[in-house]
Amino acid sequence: MSRFRIFVIIFVTFSFMGGLATPVLAQIELEDELVMERPIPALNTIWIEEMTWIEIRDALAEGKRTAIVPTGGIEQNGPYVAMGKHNYVLEGMCDRVARMLGDALCAPIIKLVPEGGINPPTGHMRYSGTLSVRQETFEAILEDVGRSLHQHGFEWIVFIGDSGGNQTGMQNAANLLNEEWGTEKVLFIPEFYDNAGVQRHMEDTFGIFEESEGWHDNYWLSAMQVAVDPETVRYEERVQSGRASINGVSLVPLGRTIAVGEELMRWRTDQTVAAILAAMER
Repeated sequence: MSRFRIFVIIFVTFSFMGGLATPVLAQIELEDELVMERPIPALNTIWIEEMTWIEIRDALAEGKRTAIVPTGGIEQNGPYVAMGKHNYVLEGMCDRVARMLGDALCAPIIKLVPEGGINPPTGHMRYSGTLSVRQETFEAILEDVGRSLHQHGFEWIVFIGDSGGNQTGMQNAANLLNEEWGTEKVLFIPEFYDNAGVQRHMEDTFGIFEESEGWHDNYWLSAMQVAVDPETVRYEERVQSGRASINGVSLVPLGRTIAVGEELMRWRTDQTVAAILAAMER
């Protein structure tokens, strides 16, 4: 028997006695774990953070090939609306877009985005509670999230953003990743952020017109928020205080505002899905 074979036998024997090659056992255990069957039924959700890794693995195997990366923000929105305004809207919107596409999941909302200079404070950073990151930090987060999703097997990465300040960073990240991978499968969808189109649809469908009161807030966006969670616009508190309106439009009755929000999200979903599918065909 050659010296090499003797060494291999001794090494493997020693490893299974708890010696140097414990990592070999760990690797075998990991490989077994990675192919284990799902022990319970899958949750009906499209949000990656709400799923188990097994549910995500199986979703990929069953044809989920698109990952949507939504970007929001933590910023001031006037005296009535919660700092996470864009994130609440995205909770409703990304769910709808992913389900309409049929082959998509939503990554966690990127909530930390550029909101202005930190020291000295500029833009929204002049208001208490706003959280801002540098442009290069934001783009690096998008790039690494995209790389992570690509590594797991998602074929398409789609960036959508509910805030104007996020748009350039998403385009830059998409360009960089496409160049890095030699593909055109990282998509930035500017059509999602068509505020003028949403407002026109509201005016044409409901005959609702706004006149700005000067706050970083408006009725059509609040309507979408209310359709997700009325507390995020302090609905009850404003009703009790006689302040349940914005830009000359009343939020009361609640059911009507929810109906407006639902319709605006439906229209916006249709526009976004059409834009995504068109981009995939290019």
